[in-house]
Amino acid sequence: MSTEEHILVIPESVINSIGVIDGFESDVDRFLLPILASDQLSFQPRTPMETDPSFKQLIPYVLLEWTENDGTKKLFTYTRGGGGGEKRLHAKRSVGIGGHISREDAADGANPYSTGMHREIEEEIQLRSDYKETQEGLIYDPSNEVGKVHLGVVHRFVLESPEVQSNEADLAEGGFVSIGELKADIEQLETWSQLAIKALY
Repeated sequence: MSTEEHILVIPESVINSIGVIDGFESDVDRFLLPILASDQLSFQPRTPMETDPSFKQLIPYVLLEWTENDGTKKLFTYTRGGGGGEKRLHAKRSVGIGGHISREDAADGANPYSTGMHREIEEEIQLRSDYKETQEGLIYDPSNEVGKVHLGVVHRFVLESPEVQSNEADLAEGGFVSIGELKADIEQLETWSQLAIKALY
């Protein structure tokens, strides 16, 4: 019996029936509410989904924002390490925490999207700060093979304190970096991080 992970996907046709997402889309509710309510959402085996652009994998993408006493806004930033996961993204800096929603996230009637998002956060980091959460936008970037099969949902957690630590070797060199520095070095960031920073800051 195969134990392949089954991940949450939506047919591209459902997204297209709502509108076009190109890069960063700030009108979250217009797209996300009908997507999450759609009877076409399903959990599919991950391997075929990675090369099938007719389905989009829903990926929570959480930005952890913290402001210094002097007003300097910073984001938690890390380098995608050499561990498992998405080999096509390695060695790029990222400001987004998150990953696939798995079939297990829907157990016991739970909301799979929210459950999966918090599971991914807990797997990747230790977050000891209180925070306020907002949904900021959607990211779709079909300019590369990874982007064609993923739809990112950008969440912003505004933290009260910078108490964040990486849990995984995959998240190397984790720490808070000012928005100014990130913008100055934006080419070092993966595409989704570039799009999110340009849209939100």
